[in-house]
Amino acid sequence: MCTSIIYTAGDSYFGRNLDLEISFGEEVVITPRDYEFKFRKMKSLNHHYAITGMAIVQEGYPLYFDGANEEGLGMAGLNFDGPCHYFPEDPEKDNVTPFEFIPYVLGQCKNVDEVKDLIKNLNLVNINFSEKFPLSPLHWLIADKSGESIVVESTKKGLSVYDNPVGVLTNNPEFPQQLNNLSNYQSVSPAQPTNTLAPNTKLELYSRGLGTHMLPGGMDSESRFVKETFTKMHSPEGKDELENVTNYFHLLHAVEQQKGLDEVAPNTFEYTIYSDGVDLTTGTFYYTTYENNQINAVKLDQSKLDSSELLTYPLQTKQAICYQD
Repeated sequence: MCTSIIYTAGDSYFGRNLDLEISFGEEVVITPRDYEFKFRKMKSLNHHYAITGMAIVQEGYPLYFDGANEEGLGMAGLNFDGPCHYFPEDPEKDNVTPFEFIPYVLGQCKNVDEVKDLIKNLNLVNINFSEKFPLSPLHWLIADKSGESIVVESTKKGLSVYDNPVGVLTNNPEFPQQLNNLSNYQSVSPAQPTNTLAPNTKLELYSRGLGTHMLPGGMDSESRFVKETFTKMHSPEGKDELENVTNYFHLLHAVEQQKGLDEVAPNTFEYTIYSDGVDLTTGTFYYTTYENNQINAVKLDQSKLDSSELLTYPLQTKQAICYQD
């Protein structure tokens, strides 16, 4: 499972929680402008926008879970098992494999409008990276630094592109159903409720926070979609970068999954392996891990972007505790 958001407060911050039962050894990977992206069915990109994100590098190729480019466009792939469907190669279309989709988009587009134009004739083709790394069933949240976002889903009916008015994505069901489900929670509020049940009867408010009494809190994707939408929509804007980054991680951690709560196989539990976010204006990449909830950062060094060699930064997974005595 997973949760991804675009959060606009001063700058815009884009990223996600990765919720799985196993880590693949992911790390922060910067792909500079002259790294050659070779595509299975499309012409290679020899020069492109630089990309920073979370990835695993296999055979010299960055397999991105999520990331953003130097122009302020972000993209994340989230589990979409069930509705997801990839297609055979179509000679009349632009055939891109799902594992190439993030670099294909982030390497060429500055904003969401350019993405919509680029993928008008897209076919997500069913070709694995390798026997060891078969395709994952995914859908994608794509957002730019203006705060605009879209969802891309490939199902049996074809490729669908949806405008995303809430800037949140989780997993199943298909995105229009997720939006429609929000209607069930329109009365959820940070404020204490007004008695419309029995207006002439005095009802005591026995607790703070009763306006959120019906807010779901499960680990399932629909519950996380509702809770994260509510949390994000009511998050304050900080006065500086530090406050906004702190607020951003509180948003993601509001729907993080702790070990022992989401059993996906006997004695096997899904959990939030990492949470990350990139400032789409400065390019600074931030992350926390399950083992280390200190916010770590990798700054985008412009002097290193005109090259062809990948830059990798292993995740800092040792907890950092500030001892005061």
